[in-house]
Parts: sequence; structure tokens; C-alpha cells
Amino acid sequence: MPIYEYVCMKCEEHFEELVRGNQVVACPECGASNVARQLSTFSMVGTAGQTGAFSSGGGCCGGSCGCGN
Repeated sequence: MPIYEYVCMKCEEHFEELVRGNQVVACPECGASNVARQLSTFSMVGTAGQTGAFSSGGGCCGGSCGCGN
């Protein structure tokens, strides 16, 4: 059961959800079911404590999902 990151297209709330099968995901803030799954990135730390090329986070409010417009 993977955890996915979502953004609500109604109120622009960002949240994570543990998804089981074909479960319908609803925004925990406003209850809307019009949500978009986000591309998640991961974080790694090198042996000397340097962070990798990928950092934690995700989201789309740079415009790719339509929120923030």
C-alpha cells in the first residue's frame, strides 16, 4: 500500500494519502474528490553528509497541475 502525494484542485491543499486498491481519494481539508497525484522525489545523503541531486518534497505549484493559477 503506497503513500502518494496529492494536491486538491479546489482548495490547493497538499497532502499525502495511503492508498488501498482503487480507493477514491478526497481532500482532508475541504472533502473534494478532484485531486491530482503529484510526482514525488526522494532524498539521499552521501557518506560525508552531502545531500544528493534529489531533495525531499514534490508538488506542482510551479504550474504543472494547474493549481496556483
